[in-house]
Amino acid sequence: MEIKEIVSYTVLPSANILEVTFRTIDDTDDHIRNVEIEYNEVANYGFELETESIDFFFDDDDDFEKEESESVELDEEELVTFLNEYFLLNPEKLPEATIF
Repeated sequence: MEIKEIVSYTVLPSANILEVTFRTIDDTDDHIRNVEIEYNEVANYGFELETESIDFFFDDDDDFEKEESESVELDEEELVTFLNEYFLLNPEKLPEATIF
């Protein structure tokens, strides 16, 4: 099993969750796999995925207040490497492919 491509990912720092949608080399373009991993597992495997954090500000038209949310950008090559190692050591955690 080897990761072919990352379709999307989301980091939820407040929940300590990394959500990744991906395909393996065995999957067709009609299939995807989804996994949620505790984000601290990345560090446990010795990986540093974050390239930078970007703060976005959204204007609220009613109150004219700014709401801040954080977006974390990851190095996708490093993410693929991490996932390949993670699933090599934990093959039972590899999710089944579903139709996209």
